[in-house]
Amino acid sequence: MKAAFLPDRGVVKVSGDDARNFLNGLVTTDVDRIQPGLARFGALLTPQGKITFDFLITEAPAGYGGGFLLDCPLPLAQSLTDKLSFYKLRAKVTVDNISDTLGVLAAWDGEPVMKPDLTFADPRSDALGWRILAPDELADRVAAVIGAELTESSDYEAHRIAVGAPRGGLDFMYGDAFPHEANMDRLRGVDFDKGCYVGQEVVSRMEHRGTARTRIVRVALDGAPPEPGASVVAGEKTVGTMGSSATGHGLALLRLDRTADALDAGLPLIAGGIPIHLTDPDDLKLLPKKTVA
Repeated sequence: MKAAFLPDRGVVKVSGDDARNFLNGLVTTDVDRIQPGLARFGALLTPQGKITFDFLITEAPAGYGGGFLLDCPLPLAQSLTDKLSFYKLRAKVTVDNISDTLGVLAAWDGEPVMKPDLTFADPRSDALGWRILAPDELADRVAAVIGAELTESSDYEAHRIAVGAPRGGLDFMYGDAFPHEANMDRLRGVDFDKGCYVGQEVVSRMEHRGTARTRIVRVALDGAPPEPGASVVAGEKTVGTMGSSATGHGLALLRLDRTADALDAGLPLIAGGIPIHLTDPDDLKLLPKKTVA
């Protein structure tokens, strides 16, 4: 088993009597299904349905003061704190950026021999393993406790890419991507049966009408990794942009129908002058329209 402290992740805490209902009315995931040791993947959207922040949410046990802990991108932790504070109005809620005291350790390729407090399975995919919220200075000790070899964050980054979990700011741009485009529906990040939340109407419409035409897909590389943001072209047409890549694997944001047409025509996909290939052709499948009986 491997473990790595993730220096690019921060933690925001939402506590108070109204914390659960407050979050449930804002984010894409069903907060009622969260409990200590169990997390959900979710996002806060614009009213137009685009991702502004994405995060993993777990509930802190009583010994840690209760409330909810949001594992989020560190550069966005304070902005997320400010945005949630803006929404709270008269709700009995306190929002704090606690990234200075609590960080994120990822563990994968095995089962922890012991699960410390604030440990939860990554809700996006079983292959992504586990998360442990702990101070960075305790990373060595936590890795030893769970029976893992402590390695570099770049090793986890390569694992994330190979599994196909997008990273905001690299594989999609905050404020510009819909949840379906970032595969949040496939990574258990949207609960379509829960009540209303910010941007819910747009997301539900895309789900039921099958209008998601752009998605992040896994690709294999034939050469050096292209720069993130490099255009993906097929013949003379641009069909998408390249995201993050490592160890021969990458993620690309592609227009599905145009990419499928190009491949049917025998045209290769090129990103930054490097040939790329789909890891799984099924990634190009469009979301079917849903009918109401």
